[in-house]
Amino acid sequence: MRCTPIRLSTLPPTLRSVLTAAQNQLGAPSTSPSASSSSAGRTDSITVNGWIKSIRTHKNVSFLEVNDGSGASIQAVLKGKGRADNLTNGTSVTLLGELKKSRGQGQDVELVVEDVKILGGCDPETYPIQKKSLPPSILRENAHLRFRTSQTAAIMRTRDSLMRDWHDWFEDNQFTYIHTPILTGSDCEGAGEVFTLLDRSHPNSDLSPHTRSGSGSQSSPSLGHAASEGVGKGKGVTNEKERDGPFFPHPVHLTVSSQLHLEAPTHALSRVYTLSPSFRAEPSLTSRHLCEFYMLEGEVGFIDTLDQLLDVVEDGIKQTVERILNVTSKRGERVREDLKVISKSLADYHQQQQQVNQHQQSVSSSSSASQNVASTRNQDQSQNASRGETDLTEITSTINPSDPLNHLRQIIAKPFTRITYTQAITLLDEYYRKDIQEGELPIKEPTRWGEGISSENEKWLSNHFGGPVFVTRYPKTLKPFYMLPTPTPTSASAEDEGAHPENVDQTGRETVECFDLLFPNIGEMAGGSLREHRLSHLVKAIEDAGMKKEEYEWYIDLRRYGSVPHGGWGMGWDRWISFVTGVGNVKDVVAYPRWKGHCKY
Repeated sequence: MRCTPIRLSTLPPTLRSVLTAAQNQLGAPSTSPSASSSSAGRTDSITVNGWIKSIRTHKNVSFLEVNDGSGASIQAVLKGKGRADNLTNGTSVTLLGELKKSRGQGQDVELVVEDVKILGGCDPETYPIQKKSLPPSILRENAHLRFRTSQTAAIMRTRDSLMRDWHDWFEDNQFTYIHTPILTGSDCEGAGEVFTLLDRSHPNSDLSPHTRSGSGSQSSPSLGHAASEGVGKGKGVTNEKERDGPFFPHPVHLTVSSQLHLEAPTHALSRVYTLSPSFRAEPSLTSRHLCEFYMLEGEVGFIDTLDQLLDVVEDGIKQTVERILNVTSKRGERVREDLKVISKSLADYHQQQQQVNQHQQSVSSSSSASQNVASTRNQDQSQNASRGETDLTEITSTINPSDPLNHLRQIIAKPFTRITYTQAITLLDEYYRKDIQEGELPIKEPTRWGEGISSENEKWLSNHFGGPVFVTRYPKTLKPFYMLPTPTPTSASAEDEGAHPENVDQTGRETVECFDLLFPNIGEMAGGSLREHRLSHLVKAIEDAGMKKEEYEWYIDLRRYGSVPHGGWGMGWDRWISFVTGVGNVKDVVAYPRWKGHCKY
């Protein structure tokens, strides 16, 4: 029986700590984040663990690139003929050797290996992650193995660091972290794009796959059984009726947003947030959509103007970006190093693809059969594009490979632009007409007032203003029931509206106090609103939306008992990672991406 607590010092040192300690002792400039030198001890005989990334074999010496996922790789030198004969890419090893200054370029120190212990072999004939640059489609089909690529490993470390930066920002601003539920009886958005739980032991119960909350839609994807074997017959069941009845007495869904559940603690804790998974039965096959994704959501009490909410969102984004760029931050240094790795990987893949395309073009130009194949491929890609589907064999980078931090500097360079939806529509229409006259069509189609802004036009707006853009006050018909209506000149005269003159919609059209935050090359990054905090107005909004009032009684209670003006927002976490890293498809910044037709793991 162990009586003393286990300490992390009993774990083998990571490569990052080994290299840092060696560089500190040898006086070499550090290329990896600082760590305690006690982890590595000395620069004489040491043991390191990791996976072989590459092997270069010469007559009497072999060079291994070994990485353990902590960030840095080490070059291991095996002197002697045939010492690497049983080693392959992907093999896990324990190496015993001596750290010495490297004579070669690309590393300050190297490990001269005395002994090699193979922990797990890797068959080179079947190992899918052999090449350094693989198409995203292959990596997505091997998501359980793609962590071993330098790009995916760097993305995972970046996700971790950015999450910690946001947690720090929320803590600095006195927000409380809330663990919100995944199962819910409410449809937050009211759009009906929900996954509904189906109790297979009661197929004729109210929990049928066609049952929906709120929207009245007639179809809903179902998710397995909730109670038939594992839970419903478990411990604690007191009678046959309880055992045989439906697990839940009403429709239950996977949450599409944590917002409603965050509003409850807001009325006691004032400032709350969560980083939680969300699920939407949305069949979109674009580079920006997944059916399972993470949302960073926050709610703030005691605010009564939309600008207050915009200030909070803008400050959070800028402060976390500044943490990445801060040269004194160890975490920021690690992120910057990983962004360089990601940028180089993307650039290498693009270069490889260009060479392949050039070769295919030269071959197809001399063969009619090849031309037919190429034509068919182009037609397939065109059809995918018409459906809004990103070619799954292509990855796009949204940043400059020569400067992977420039897009982040632009975020903090100036205030975010703020325009209303009406102003955005007017601007889009103006440039659409102008481009028609000049024979150019960067704006493919105009947006009429009352319609949603397409993703192409969202990107156009952010690119036009050269940075993030808050588009505010969308038509009420486009937004969910819980958003606070924008006061009109008539209604603003009533004292109970509490309207500020600058926050009154002078057009007379029905809009709501909301925003979408648009980012260059991404489109919508975040969205939020002031919430309807008045009891009678909220009840009417629920009824007008055709939703079942009884399913939202708990939410209405928040307005019955000590309601306060409040607002909140949600940011697509995976889109945020996509923007920071420059990886153009959210499927490639998520550990196990799920989209329509794809849930392999």
